[in-house]
Amino acid sequence: MRYKITSIILLLLSVTQILKAQNRYEIVSPDKTLIVSVFLKDKSLFYTINSNSAPALSNSALGLVREDANFVKKLSILSVSKNELIKDSYTLKNSKRLNHQYLANKRVFHLQNASSKKMDIIFQVSNDGVAFRYYFPDRDTQLKKITEEKTAFHFFASTKAWMQPMSVAKTGWESTNPSYEEYYQKEISVGTPAPTEAGWVYPALFHYKDTWILLTEVGLDGSYCATRLKQNSPDGNYQVGFPDAREAFTNQNVNPESTLPWYTPWRVIAVGSLKKVTESTLGTDLAAPASANINPGLFQLGKASWSWIMLKDNSITYDIQQKYIDFAADMKWEYCLIDVDWDTKIGYEKMQQLASYAKAKNVGLLLWYNSAGDWNTVKYTPKNKLTTHENRLKEFALLQKMGIKGIKIDFFGGDGQSMIRYYLELFEDAAKFGLSVNCHGATLPRGWQRTYPNLVTMESIKGMEFITFDQNNANEEPLHATTIPFTRNIFDPMDFTPMNLSSIPNIKRKTTAAFELALPVIFQSGVQHLAESPDGIATVPAYVKSFLQSFPSSWDDTKLIDGYPGKFVVMARKAGSKWYIAGINGENTDKIIKIDFSKFNAKSAKIITDTDQGINFKTGTIDLKSPSPVKMKPYGGFIIVVE
Repeated sequence: MRYKITSIILLLLSVTQILKAQNRYEIVSPDKTLIVSVFLKDKSLFYTINSNSAPALSNSALGLVREDANFVKKLSILSVSKNELIKDSYTLKNSKRLNHQYLANKRVFHLQNASSKKMDIIFQVSNDGVAFRYYFPDRDTQLKKITEEKTAFHFFASTKAWMQPMSVAKTGWESTNPSYEEYYQKEISVGTPAPTEAGWVYPALFHYKDTWILLTEVGLDGSYCATRLKQNSPDGNYQVGFPDAREAFTNQNVNPESTLPWYTPWRVIAVGSLKKVTESTLGTDLAAPASANINPGLFQLGKASWSWIMLKDNSITYDIQQKYIDFAADMKWEYCLIDVDWDTKIGYEKMQQLASYAKAKNVGLLLWYNSAGDWNTVKYTPKNKLTTHENRLKEFALLQKMGIKGIKIDFFGGDGQSMIRYYLELFEDAAKFGLSVNCHGATLPRGWQRTYPNLVTMESIKGMEFITFDQNNANEEPLHATTIPFTRNIFDPMDFTPMNLSSIPNIKRKTTAAFELALPVIFQSGVQHLAESPDGIATVPAYVKSFLQSFPSSWDDTKLIDGYPGKFVVMARKAGSKWYIAGINGENTDKIIKIDFSKFNAKSAKIITDTDQGINFKTGTIDLKSPSPVKMKPYGGFIIVVE
């Protein structure tokens, strides 16, 4: 009898273990280095991530709360799909590489809440990270509203973070925040509260032992708001947060609402070494492909001259803009950007003349616009030209007739769902008229450049203009510029408007000339609006001018050679048969960089770097048989062109 009781107990224990095992499911990357475990705990869903057999992310919550249904508590798993291998390949010029291959294992979790309403969670695990999104499969024409997203990322206690605070809505100059224009806090302990209730922006970078993790979101299609990480992260547990109630397009909604069925954006977690994370393309791998109605070939990437960055508002005159068109032509740059108040200071009729003049010089014109609406009080014009579909079609048709190639739209100030729809409507309408788009005072692009090939760049960064405003920003530039290649600029084009080689009015530049020259290679942007002037270029050596006349507008490949966020960056980018290796030093000490040139099939290599005084340039040829280490001066840099 005792034997039978013991056997029954053992059988019950075995059944219990099997049931527990069935409540934990794994998705493994194709190369087996990443393992995601998904499981129910007290009828709520969680996930963990292991990288190279070591824990990378602890128990992290999943789920959403709709006004009509809770998908966080009292969940049950109806079924889990088998592993499915997902493959995708695409080309994208406005990226760190031209040809992309995406390979991931996919599993779908079919869930049901206490009231029998259904929600799926779709996981895809690639060699460089994890992505998941929610899906409501039911059909319902009644509008559903999400009140909270419980998605979390639970880091271990010793993890360090590089994070940019979100600015509070309706603050800043002319109440134009948020614009993603704060400095990243560097190497802070996880759990450090954000300075305000607005929280933290994406991308957010984390380092735990040997593993680097980058968080962002992709696939924002107008049916959801842009999100951020909440202010407080007790025990290193970061939760997704929604925008401030004031971050809306005029009198419209902020939080997500949609009919069913309904996909949410992808939550993206790049995982691996710093090199793997920096070279990852998950930010576009998971974005929607371009519509067949948009021809990517219509929108040329390039470089642009730009008077406003150094000369400000008084430079928007016919004569000065003609000078900057000549400057672009002399530099063999594709564009000239004409900034604020051109409609009143130059006028549409004279702008037509400038466009014709520029065309004869093989230069395209880009024109500035105020996003308008009630979300800011900025007086700059043109204003109130773009806020309705009818007005946009009228204005864009006029620009197309004038021969204008693109527009720069400024001062959006919001991440609400209605504001996200406004961005996408702008991109779609501009594409119909062959106009490229650059957004300033704006949100993070989140992979939009793949979906809308006419979106050439977005600011979403504290860029060069701030250096021209205040010495403190110039002092911060070396740290800032060596942080953002590992954060803001990892996945999305960034209009930092880099590179001043000579002087900035009333500002003492902290960086060397070679540091500045390296920035257009270190930073990726579909159009680089360069901050140097005709007078400044006249002061540099001929070989520097020649480099700036010929350096590429897009890249075939990108490799991180070495670096550490906020300290230094050495990056190699390929265009055609050449590699461009650029380095910048964010610290006030020399850096010695060893480069293995055999990896680049090098036949020759020429370097431009700082003089011993660090105030000008020197050039030379590298002996590839026994190359010496490259020395970066404090706050200095270099460019090597390898053929």
